[in-house]
Amino acid sequence: MTDENAPDGRVLDRLFATIDERRDADPESSYTAKLLSRGRAKVAQKTGEEAVEAVIAATSQEPADVASESADLLYHLLVLWAECGVDPDQVWQELDRRTGTSGITEKKARKHT
Repeated sequence: MTDENAPDGRVLDRLFATIDERRDADPESSYTAKLLSRGRAKVAQKTGEEAVEAVIAATSQEPADVASESADLLYHLLVLWAECGVDPDQVWQELDRRTGTSGITEKKARKHT
C-alpha cells in the first residue's frame, strides 16, 4: 500500500519552482539567488563538488548520508538547470524517451563529436 501523502518525485518539480521564484531574490537573504548571481561556471562548479560528495558518501558512509548528499546534489543540479534554461520537463521527457531502451544501445546511438 502506498501512502498518498508520502513525498515522491514531484518534490523535484516543486523545488524547481521555488528555485525559479528565488532567482531574483536578494542574494543576502536567499542562497539560491546568491548562487545564481555568481554565474553559470560557479553553479556548475558547486554541482560538481556536490556530485563528488555524493560519490564519497556512497563508497564509505551510511545510506542516510548518501540520501543527504543526494538531496544536496539534486538541489544544485536543479539550480544548474535554472541557470542553463533547462526546464525539468525536458529532462523527464528525455528519461521517458529512453525508458525500455538498453543503456548500451542508447549510448551507441548518441552522436559523438
